[in-house]
Amino acid sequence: MNPDFLLVEKMKTGNSKAGEEFIKKYYPSIYQYCILHIHDRNCAEDMTQETFLRFFETIDTYTERGKVKNYLYCIAGNCIKNYFKKKKEVLPGEMKDIPEECDGMELRLDIERAVDSLPEDLKEIAILFFFQGLKQREIADLLNINVPLIKYRIREARKKLSEYLGR
Repeated sequence: MNPDFLLVEKMKTGNSKAGEEFIKKYYPSIYQYCILHIHDRNCAEDMTQETFLRFFETIDTYTERGKVKNYLYCIAGNCIKNYFKKKKEVLPGEMKDIPEECDGMELRLDIERAVDSLPEDLKEIAILFFFQGLKQREIADLLNINVPLIKYRIREARKKLSEYLGR
């Protein structure tokens, strides 16, 4: 049996320990997903918290149709879209989240700029595949598109990233 299913069922009964375990398990992945889109620690933390808040608000009606992690990515994606709609301007050059103690800070900046340079359809898939480690089938289910298109977009993203980073 799926351990996440049991965890969610415990949370539905009000088990706070299960809720804490759930957050500990998924917070880092959802935060990283948000930071790769927003590039601002405070906003990414807000988006991550908003993601979990929305999940817990609807937990009673949640039914497992796939991995719960994919459902969290879907919620986070909606939070990010709402953030950009409210902001009305996207400044892709803002790189506020680079930790000062990060090894290879220049490489990290180059990679983030390269990802930001991708068209939105490729950027989303690149983040999910290369940074979040989702499988092609999981991405297809999450984005509601077929696997061959995912494969094509991964190839295109890889090619564009290589071109960008090769400069």
